[in-house]
Amino acid sequence: MLTLRPRAVRATILPGFGGEETAHVPSRRRRGGARPPLVVWLPTALVAAGMALPLLYIAIRTAGAGSGTWELLLRPRTARVLGNTALLALAVAVGTSLLAVPLAWLTARTDLPGRRAWATAAALPLVVPSYVGAFIVVAVLGPRGLLQGALEEPFGVESLPTVYGFTGSWLTLTLFTYPYVFLSVRAALRGLDPALEEAARCLNHGAWRTFLGCTLPQLRPAIAAGALLAALYAVSDFGVVTLLRYDTFVRAIYVQHRSSFDRSAAAALSLLLVLFTVGLLLAEARVRGRASYHRVGSGAARRARPVPLGRWRWPALAYCALVVGAALGLPLATLGYWLVSGLDGRPATRELASAAFHSATVGGWAALVATVAALPVAILAVRYGGRIGALAERSSYLGYALPGIVIALAFVFFGAGTPFYQTLPMLVVACVVRFLPQAIGAARSSLLQVSPRLEEAARGLGRSPLGAVASVTAPLASPGLLAGAALVCLTTMKELPITLLLSPTGYSTLATEVWTAAGARAYGEAAAPALLLIAVSAVPTLLLAARDRAAGA
Repeated sequence: MLTLRPRAVRATILPGFGGEETAHVPSRRRRGGARPPLVVWLPTALVAAGMALPLLYIAIRTAGAGSGTWELLLRPRTARVLGNTALLALAVAVGTSLLAVPLAWLTARTDLPGRRAWATAAALPLVVPSYVGAFIVVAVLGPRGLLQGALEEPFGVESLPTVYGFTGSWLTLTLFTYPYVFLSVRAALRGLDPALEEAARCLNHGAWRTFLGCTLPQLRPAIAAGALLAALYAVSDFGVVTLLRYDTFVRAIYVQHRSSFDRSAAAALSLLLVLFTVGLLLAEARVRGRASYHRVGSGAARRARPVPLGRWRWPALAYCALVVGAALGLPLATLGYWLVSGLDGRPATRELASAAFHSATVGGWAALVATVAALPVAILAVRYGGRIGALAERSSYLGYALPGIVIALAFVFFGAGTPFYQTLPMLVVACVVRFLPQAIGAARSSLLQVSPRLEEAARGLGRSPLGAVASVTAPLASPGLLAGAALVCLTTMKELPITLLLSPTGYSTLATEVWTAAGARAYGEAAAPALLLIAVSAVPTLLLAARDRAAGA
């Protein structure tokens, strides 16, 4: 069996098809090698300073905590909450990987009918706000939900198993966060040179054996990056665990802040959550390994030939339909039902149009700023390595694990009284701090596939470090960069706590419109902005799909 072992194998050279030599080189990152130029480490330092604001806020608040706060951290309930959080994060990481990797492979490397349409549809569940998804799960699959009502008369079903607690939280978060892994893995699959897989097939290895022995080991960084984002989202999400009554750190922080109005105690719990996140980052780094996979042969990489599914075509279609139907079809159908049955009169189209424009504006700016900020961090971590590069990359993930309300309170703490308070720039920066790891993870996965020899050749031809990045690195890494930008845009448009606290006065978004209507239990009115939010958020995904189609992917 032809197996690629990233830690043990230094280079695997295989004869190409057509007279060229191709190679996939799993190489360790250099430690203590060339010193990074100013255009790399200076932007990285600025990004790190911005990411440190929420941690500085937590440290200041925790330093003023009394003895009662520390007693809170040592209670048995805190240990139980820690166990619940760890279990949910692990289950979501595993569940999203198991769902997304087959989907990514089917839509990127096989002759699946309509694979481009399936690729677009498979990424769209990410645009559904988690709190909307949780309420839909309860309304449809709950003990007295729509499904039970449909089964009661013909089959005599009086109740269904409860979806509250861990099961419902895991199911909801898995369904609406698996696109993190899907987009990362699909971008990695598009960048892999097929020479190694073709060599395995020439050795009479079947499609399944080739995937396990050649393709899957090369996808490990992309899977780890996407699974980490899904796990961190599960750790930081508030709406799902609150509606489904599952105690995690985020719910405990909110309860502590809401019930006692003691921000010091909530900050102490947030500090414990940061320590838990550090453990997650260390575990992800262990799983991901230190390997990089890029091609060092001459000429352009050839496009992989689609793997014929044969008799597995219909099971593959059924699998895609089941996942997409549960994660996208069910929410759309439920929201459409609520819109038709519960809305009196016509929706306020002018207010909805204004909210949609505001959502798209914030999401677009956040995506642009996050992509620009992520590129130097990813370059420092991948090209130069060392402890500083690893620290810069891993520290950026800490803000993603914090609840949105903690990040918003940090910006209120530092920004109140300044001209930037409750302005669009502050809102965009706060969203970038919250979602920057999405851009960094995708950029890192793409940079691992770009040979550093190409950048060295550009430098040898007289290009500056910035010019080499702009003319060589960024275009070759564009699939991952665009995927990361799309992720940031999508999640920013549905972000709620940061938008509620930091948006300018009267600056409503679709997320705030949904929250206001749902808080008043006007679900028919909430359905209109929710559906519009899904439609607006789908634009970046559709643009990526159009780019894939133009490239012939």
